[in-house]
Amino acid sequence: MIKTAPLFALATAALLLSACGSADDASTEASADTVEMPADEALAPVAQEPVADPAATATDAPATDAETEATAEKAADAAANVASEAATAAEEAGADKEPSQ
Repeated sequence: MIKTAPLFALATAALLLSACGSADDASTEASADTVEMPADEALAPVAQEPVADPAATATDAPATDAETEATAEKAADAAANVASEAATAAEEAGADKEPSQ
C-alpha cells in the first residue's frame, strides 16, 4: 500500500494537469494583426482641427511678489491662530483634569 500511494498521487496529478489544458492548438502563434491593431489606431491621422476656447484664454496677469508675500503672511497668521487655539484648548483640558494619585 505504501508503494502504490506515490504512484497513485503522480497519476492523479498528471490527470489534473491534462484536464487544465485548452482545446486550442499550441503550435499556432498570435498573429501580428491582433497585436498591432491598437497601435495602428493610435497613430491614425486626426481629422478634426483644434478649436480655440475663448473662455480658456490666459489673459490674467501673473501674481506679483507683493501678492505672493501677502498670501504667505495670511497663511502664516492663520496657522498661528490655529496653534494658539490648540494651545488654549490643551491648557483648558489639562486644567479640567485633576491628577489622580
